[in-house]
Amino acid sequence: MSNNIYSPTFDKIAAGWYGSRHHTIFKTELDELACRWQGGRLINIGCGHGADFLPFRDLFELFGIDESSEMLKFAAKYAKKYSFKAELKQADMRALPYPEAYFDNAIAVASLHHIEGREEQLRALREIRRVMKPEAEAFITVWNACQPRFWLRRRDTYIPWRSGFEIAQRFYHLFTYGEIEKLVKSAGFIIIKSGPEARYGLPVKHFSRNICLVIKRAD
Repeated sequence: MSNNIYSPTFDKIAAGWYGSRHHTIFKTELDELACRWQGGRLINIGCGHGADFLPFRDLFELFGIDESSEMLKFAAKYAKKYSFKAELKQADMRALPYPEAYFDNAIAVASLHHIEGREEQLRALREIRRVMKPEAEAFITVWNACQPRFWLRRRDTYIPWRSGFEIAQRFYHLFTYGEIEKLVKSAGFIIIKSGPEARYGLPVKHFSRNICLVIKRAD
């Protein structure tokens, strides 16, 4: 099961991504969630090179999936560098290789927006819900369609990434606040928090780069 050119594209850019995106941009949010959740099994969905694991390394049993085998190689390297263990599997977020109600919490940072089509996005969210325990919480981020640099973009678009002399095109679906909030509710979640990234400084949330959601299963 593939989504556009997701896996081949991220295989191509994995080395450059590891070097230039070495630390999570959501450290404030993830630090707060690590304190809030206080341990248990955590799945990182679309884990990439593993930077979003770091705030959870001390108290949590860590699991990560990604479609890109090259990203997973760098995630293993990242885990070794920062002295933590994570079970890593190559998998599609629409078909998670875990039993129902297996995880205490989940994060899906900048992964859902790489899936094309509402039904496929909904399928991914339902899979996240399936593997979460009752009352478990998840943190999800997507790119915001209303950020100024995207005002002239289509909602389904390709964003280039230069790797050496090669340019890789990454598929994105750009969400609005209302759209993603409606989608997670349709997938069986309650929204605890919906807002911009912590480092966003404007008083109006609608122009933030990211939309950040904390949600929990509606049981």
